[in-house]
Amino acid sequence: MDLKKILRATDHTLLRPAATWLEIESLLEEAMIYDCASACIPPSYVMEAVSHVGNDLPICTVIGFPNGYDTTGSKLFATEDALENGAREIDMVINLGWVKDGLWDFIEDEIDQIRDLCEDALLKVIVETCELTDKEKIHLCAIVTDCGADFLKTSTGFSSAGATADDIRLIREHLGSRVGIKASGGIRTLEDAWTFMELGATRIGASGLVRLAAEFLEDD
Repeated sequence: MDLKKILRATDHTLLRPAATWLEIESLLEEAMIYDCASACIPPSYVMEAVSHVGNDLPICTVIGFPNGYDTTGSKLFATEDALENGAREIDMVINLGWVKDGLWDFIEDEIDQIRDLCEDALLKVIVETCELTDKEKIHLCAIVTDCGADFLKTSTGFSSAGATADDIRLIREHLGSRVGIKASGGIRTLEDAWTFMELGATRIGASGLVRLAAEFLEDD
């Protein structure tokens, strides 16, 4: 297990509704110290966070979070606002009701529009795997690939379950080779994170991995 590789793949995350700026600031400092991939924070803190870190850390934020049933117009406005405030990575939640209704064209159009806004910013599409059948997951792998998103993200961490090894295997088998997988939700051990990475995940979304890894690194 390579702790530094895990940290470099980690979106150090704090999305708790009552999170304060002092907590966000602490998260940003940890993410910079341990060379994380990004800090994933609520949209309301993006501008302040970008001012705090400068070019030393990509700031990631969430759109349509955590339920995904906002209108496309509201998601587009939120995305544009986040990008203007300096976000360099966007994690958007799809509309799960549209999945269940088979409205695949609606889902693809929404992702396409947000992808167009993102330009050079990374786009991660959150599909909430715990709510999907395998057939739906496979269909979404094709849509996310065709839309040119940078990552398919498994989970918000706010639903009934998070990433599983079976989901990572299934997604990697059906997702385009140039699209990354972000495993997130319920990842509380370094061993789980490493397992997901060995199965094909290229990003890990988690709130506690940095502190766990830091304990080991400080003992070296």
